Amino acid sequence: MKAIRQYAFGGPDVLVHEEVPEPRPGPGQVRVKVAAAGVSRLDLAVRAGVHPWSPALPMVSGREVAGVVEALGDGVAARWLGRRVVTCLGLDSGGYAELAVREVAAVHEIAPEVSDEAAVAAVVTGRAAVAVLDAARVTAGDVVLVLGAAGGVGGMLVQAASNLGATVVGVAGGPARSAAARRLGAAVAADHRLPGWAGLVVEELAGRPVTTVLDGVGGELGRQAVDLLADGGSAVVFGWVSGRPTEVSARELYERGLTLHGAPGPAPGTGGVRRLEERALAAVRDGLITPTVRRFPLADAATAHTELESRGTVGKAVLVP
Repeated sequence: MKAIRQYAFGGPDVLVHEEVPEPRPGPGQVRVKVAAAGVSRLDLAVRAGVHPWSPALPMVSGREVAGVVEALGDGVAARWLGRRVVTCLGLDSGGYAELAVREVAAVHEIAPEVSDEAAVAAVVTGRAAVAVLDAARVTAGDVVLVLGAAGGVGGMLVQAASNLGATVVGVAGGPARSAAARRLGAAVAADHRLPGWAGLVVEELAGRPVTTVLDGVGGELGRQAVDLLADGGSAVVFGWVSGRPTEVSARELYERGLTLHGAPGPAPGTGGVRRLEERALAAVRDGLITPTVRRFPLADAATAHTELESRGTVGKAVLVP
């Protein structure tokens, strides 16, 4: 079968499209004929060798797949054969390939109305968005500012908050990405590369205060977003793709009455990661989220990595074997 394998850590050029042995499902596992493989920022960090988890090389990259079950390991019920499924492979690799194996207990069946690409976008990126929404508790009366509003998680947050009735401010870099944020449902779309973008947001809101900030970017942009937050508002931090987290002091939280949440995973009482995945797939099925997908042929995995690193993609990058 064809797959993307890497023999060294480094830039996108270490990703090699080549023939590799087919994986065999072990006891309790299924083998999936991959129709879509997700590309994530975790993949980029692992490829570059900067993630705390360092896999043995060579390895087949990728951790998110959707497709059809075409072989069963010992102990797996025959009913799974031919089912459309989606799964996260965890820190195991093997997703950028024509075939992948996973424990049957870790796969989800895909609803008929959900595409393979949408399902693979939901299983990790979507579950992150659901965790952020849990922490934010968005209501119809909120004004929600989303940083990275044209990215995978950010775009889903724009859609979901808008569909929940909130007024959404989508902040993204460049005119094309800010326009994409508006198409996703942002009532106000701002290009943070423009000088004075925050003042333009204040003007467009015409006196309405920002009540919630959803921040996966951090750095100076995150700090500017917190400055726009009304006293008594809340911010949810779910990462810092800028390279450093947003700086907010305890004194500022106290004096302005702000609430700061972190959303790295499932909140207590939400049923764990699998339940988040189920809820994300249901959100796609029910139309709360409609993933925006950028498709790349499997052989062009290096291009997908390059564009994701340069923020040249809108929505979720997906490889198609």
